[in-house]
Amino acid sequence: MLSEEIQMWTEKYRPKTLKEIVNQKEIVSRLEGFVAQKDLPHCLFAGPPGTGKTTAALCLAHDLFREYFYGNFLELNASDARGIDVIRTTVKDFARTMSLGDIPFKILVLDEADALTSEAQQALRRTMERYTRTCRFILIVNYSSKIIEPIQSRCALFRFSRLSKEDIVGMLKFISKNEGVELKDDGVEAVLYVSEGDLRKAINTLQAASALGVAVDADSVYKVTGKARPEEVRQMLELALSGDFVQARKKLHELLINYGLSGIDVVRQVHRETFNINIPEIWKVRIADIVGEIDFRMSEGAHEEIQLSALLAQFSLVGQELGKTQGK
Repeated sequence: MLSEEIQMWTEKYRPKTLKEIVNQKEIVSRLEGFVAQKDLPHCLFAGPPGTGKTTAALCLAHDLFREYFYGNFLELNASDARGIDVIRTTVKDFARTMSLGDIPFKILVLDEADALTSEAQQALRRTMERYTRTCRFILIVNYSSKIIEPIQSRCALFRFSRLSKEDIVGMLKFISKNEGVELKDDGVEAVLYVSEGDLRKAINTLQAASALGVAVDADSVYKVTGKARPEEVRQMLELALSGDFVQARKKLHELLINYGLSGIDVVRQVHRETFNINIPEIWKVRIADIVGEIDFRMSEGAHEEIQLSALLAQFSLVGQELGKTQGK
């Protein structure tokens, strides 16, 4: 077992019971009802990364099985084992054996179940039907639409929402106090910016930034995550919109070199900052459409530097049109 000094903070501070889960109060309340009844249906946990889906499944099993947890619980990552053979062997072998203790069923968690092939999902459906008496399945997905309808109809759906700013800040401050880490206000804002509501990512970022041996501030956060400061991205966009294409392109090269960003990283940050620029709404629509087109081209394999230059050129043209409109 890892010592506390080298243990990942996401595991060290992972809730052990349902009562410790951050937010998701309605979901926790329903799961606590299942524990009280000592029964539960097949479940489908859906939502963005880092919102507590896997943790909720673990806590549910811990609260339900207690000392018999290890004999009655199995977790598989479906993105690693996504073929039909895994369903026919590992899953089936676990599901058909009797449970230990007074709970008459086991729990099998399939994390990232939306990565399962269509054939594997069909096999899983049959296994779920056949072994309902001895096993309950919890499927964890980012997108419930990627799960076939016959499985969805057999599961109780739980939709996990992104955690609020207050929830994440509270957890960051609790961990930093426990670990003796100095967390500055601009560091908190930077962690919130890069994590985008993902608590796991926020905690990992805090741990990585604290490893630099200095107070966790905005500089240390952006340094360890390889993200550009939002104000620098906005500055690049404003230069392009003002018609200063050469300076905007120079700023782009600085971002690529200083932060080691990929073209996709730049486009995603540009998309986020587009909505923070002080221009009329209708022009933000135009810009969002341009960003989407560039993102598609890059995902299809187009040259990153050429596409980023084209993006700034398009911004400059939009800026010229905007200037003429405002001049009138």
